[in-house]
Amino acid sequence: MNKYELAVAVNGQLESDAKNAVLEKVRGLITRFGGTITSEDDWGKRRFAYEVHKVKEGYYVFIKFQAEPEAIAEIEHRIRIVENVYRYLIVSDEKELSVKHEEEKSESSETSYDASRKAETAAPEAEPEAAASAAEPEAASEEAAETTAE
Repeated sequence: MNKYELAVAVNGQLESDAKNAVLEKVRGLITRFGGTITSEDDWGKRRFAYEVHKVKEGYYVFIKFQAEPEAIAEIEHRIRIVENVYRYLIVSDEKELSVKHEEEKSESSETSYDASRKAETAAPEAEPEAAASAAEPEAASEEAAETTAE
């Protein structure tokens, strides 16, 4: 299971009970598709950067959860149609990404070292061909210059 964070912006004109009902639907979607909620951070009512459906304020809630990667697409698909959820965003947890990135970086540095090593051994063989091909265009341009001068 991977770690994710869901940011939800709910209609700011809702009463407390209606807001809690919307958030309960969102929590239910996470658990319905095999996710487990690890923490929830309610930021309360905040002003939007711009009007959304002619509403200037909304409730922001951040939910951290664990789920399989396949479940994320289903959760996003279902949240999209939940009434009074104006915006949402699911992102992978940064800590887990940085660990995976370090592992990939160490693996890729080994392969890039092998590739550069192969290029070093192949480079001396390629030099005579490169010098010959570079000399040919110069000779051809000199001949062309002589014919045009005559």
